[in-house]
Amino acid sequence: MFKTIETLIENKKESYFTLSDRIWDIAETKFHERESAKTIMAVLKEEGFSIETNIADIDTAFIATYGSKGPVIGFLGEYDALPELNQKSGATKKETDPSFGTTNGHGCGHNLLGTASLAAAIATRDYLKEQNIDAQIRYYGCPAEEGGSGKTYMARAHAFDDLDMAICWHPGTDNAIIGSPTLANIQAVFEFKGKSSHAANSPDMGRSALDAMELMNVGANYLREHVTSEARYHYAVLDGGGMQPSVVQAHSKVLYLIRAPKGYQVKEIYDRICKVAEGAALMTETQMTVHFDKACSNYMPNKVYSKLMAECMSKVGAPQFDDTDIAFAKELHASLSEEDKKFMMVPPVTPIEKQVLAANQGKVLADYIYPYNEAH
Repeated sequence: MFKTIETLIENKKESYFTLSDRIWDIAETKFHERESAKTIMAVLKEEGFSIETNIADIDTAFIATYGSKGPVIGFLGEYDALPELNQKSGATKKETDPSFGTTNGHGCGHNLLGTASLAAAIATRDYLKEQNIDAQIRYYGCPAEEGGSGKTYMARAHAFDDLDMAICWHPGTDNAIIGSPTLANIQAVFEFKGKSSHAANSPDMGRSALDAMELMNVGANYLREHVTSEARYHYAVLDGGGMQPSVVQAHSKVLYLIRAPKGYQVKEIYDRICKVAEGAALMTETQMTVHFDKACSNYMPNKVYSKLMAECMSKVGAPQFDDTDIAFAKELHASLSEEDKKFMMVPPVTPIEKQVLAANQGKVLADYIYPYNEAH
């Protein structure tokens, strides 16, 4: 079976490479992945899938379906990029080009994610056809994973209700099953409005929205001591009120992303941060508005499917890396400072674990990554 599926994918690998490279070049951010979605849908349509667009009233969300009876098997694809993260293909260090960091880029490898999920959907369809097994194969075009939680809106619109199973993956450094839960999160923008005045001649007449935002951030940071230790929250200043320090800033915005293990925990922290923002507005006599952006539940893994997939991955074996791959990895490693390398260390591997890696065709992983740990 594994050899057959491998052949089905290998026979079309050049078209998958082309698609992945195209999504890399387009690099569209959350909810704006129009050309990316269009490009993926074109491939699926050519493969005989029927396409339903505008899922959950999102013009970059779609469902591609093949088959009309049997169990419903879903493959989740993502294709959104990150802002100001442009990168050159094959680069192993930060570019000195003045344009670097000014356009979008696929920092999380979603050009690979969407393409490989597509390859899996097509290969599964082809294999089941060969075996005369009925199934409905669906590819879900899921936008805005990067800070938009597109799948949440799709779930609310009941897009996944009749699935028997759903499969997804993500590019990473490990060839493994993600068998542990992730954090739930909430994202929101806090906007402050005050009153401008001349900061030298009439500062008493001004009400600083910048002060309000800074006080909010200070209060939120003090709150960290009083939330569950697994919680995380981060913020980015979207609007600092302007470029002129001699004017009391009359407007400001800050974006918060709050994470916690459970949905109810992240909601509690969000409510408390809202109160911190209200307090900051009271202290500065400014007006505060919360613009709720999105929320996402914690991921709950399916242990039965996870075990089955782990068994299959062990039979298939780890990826085989050639000398070019190893040279590229060494070049990336060399670009790190010694301090960075300490943070990049993976957990130590025992001799028995090393044997297991080698037995599963993971010799390259054992030989080239883990010696660094043993030396330290």
